[in-house]
Amino acid sequence: AAAAAGGAGQEKQLAPILLSFFIYNPKLGPKEGEEEKKILFYHPNEVEKNEKIRNVGLCEAIVQFTRTFSPTKPAKSLHTQKNRQFFHEPEENFWMVMVVRNPIIEKHKDGKPVYEYQEEELLDKVYSSVLQQCYSMYKLFNGTFLKAMEDGGVKVLKERLEKFFHRYLQTLHLQSCDLLDVFCGISFFPLDKMTYLKIQSFINRMEETLNIVKYTAFLYNDQLIWSGLEQDDMRILYKYLTTSLFPRHMEPELAGRDSPIRAEMPGNLHHYGRFLTGPLNLNDPEAKCRFPKIFVNTDDTYEELHLIVYKAMSAAVCFMIDASIPPTLEFCRKLDSIVGPQLTVLASDICEQYNINKRISGAEKEPQFKFIYFNHMNLAEKSTIHMRKTPSVSLASVHPDLMKILGDINSDFSRVDEDEEIIVKAMSDYWVVGKKSDQRELYVILNQKNANLIEVNEEVKKLCATQFNNIFFLD
Repeated sequence: AAAAAGGAGQEKQLAPILLSFFIYNPKLGPKEGEEEKKILFYHPNEVEKNEKIRNVGLCEAIVQFTRTFSPTKPAKSLHTQKNRQFFHEPEENFWMVMVVRNPIIEKHKDGKPVYEYQEEELLDKVYSSVLQQCYSMYKLFNGTFLKAMEDGGVKVLKERLEKFFHRYLQTLHLQSCDLLDVFCGISFFPLDKMTYLKIQSFINRMEETLNIVKYTAFLYNDQLIWSGLEQDDMRILYKYLTTSLFPRHMEPELAGRDSPIRAEMPGNLHHYGRFLTGPLNLNDPEAKCRFPKIFVNTDDTYEELHLIVYKAMSAAVCFMIDASIPPTLEFCRKLDSIVGPQLTVLASDICEQYNINKRISGAEKEPQFKFIYFNHMNLAEKSTIHMRKTPSVSLASVHPDLMKILGDINSDFSRVDEDEEIIVKAMSDYWVVGKKSDQRELYVILNQKNANLIEVNEEVKKLCATQFNNIFFLD
């Protein structure tokens, strides 16, 4: 992310990076000399033991100190010149801390590098959300910290944290975190009623035939169509599927229904179904039927499930079955033979329907505005700003300064309960508009030379009328 400007005073911009990430519990090493026992996980691991203890002690002190001012809401973040620390207590006495280095501008003075830290660049809300997602993602695959303690004490908890975060922290791309990380929303696939009913009846049939299925989720083109899970569980599972599992299995989609992709199935059924989790080859009698485990409803019923993700063309269906029932190769073959053909037909139906709808709505010309929309009630998210091209990085197609303004407007919105509207004149030709109405938020970036406030307002009204069928009643 370093872009060097030409000329004599060469400047380099260094993106924010993760300096450290640790998890501790102050109750585990209460006595002096036992401080190390508090530390459950620490990245980077090579850090000298005393420094780990010192850093954890410092965080404890900050949290205790801020408690005196607001007993119910402890510290969320600490700003220093070089970095910013974020604190999160997801379970009682378990603290997660993430330290992020501020972005730096590197200049050269008399041939020596001089570093200027950008202290105001990072948005608290964005990185606090990233830290909370670290916990949610851990919990999805491991259950709560407390559960690990019950299963085998500190030792088991440390092992699970090590195993999970060692991998997960490598996927945090802090330089491209923005407003979408705050929302952590779900992109829904727009569908007509008929096709939606077809999917609904497909799911009902499958749950009846494969009676050990507890929950089902259905996605098309990385967008959600139907889910039987609680919202908060689906939200984090959706993030895992779209940023991690699906990108690992990217492959060119085949054109038509009739080009055979795999060895003929018995009974000459051509279908494109395959397991994204589970057995790779169903014809291999030694094939392992191992599925990732996930934990949902951890607040009350605490369910442990196997996650079976099965895909045909652009349609993916997730079946979740009780983890106490190990899925057999027999079950996988049955699932493949029943789901595969039907899902293949369904996928091409959706595709056809989608193309028809696209033709009717006409060719979209490059509009003068880009927007992000989020609805807190159903977590629906829509962004024309992001082109998610790579699994790890969400690429925004607008200048980082504009993304920062969006984040600032969002922070203003979260301070008030009333509906409101904020209009900002940004760089030379840009206007940024934020609208909050009831549980919905809309952020629009307009690029219009010499526009004035009234024209900008009119443009946004038009956009709301065409894109959102008057869900905003701010007029």
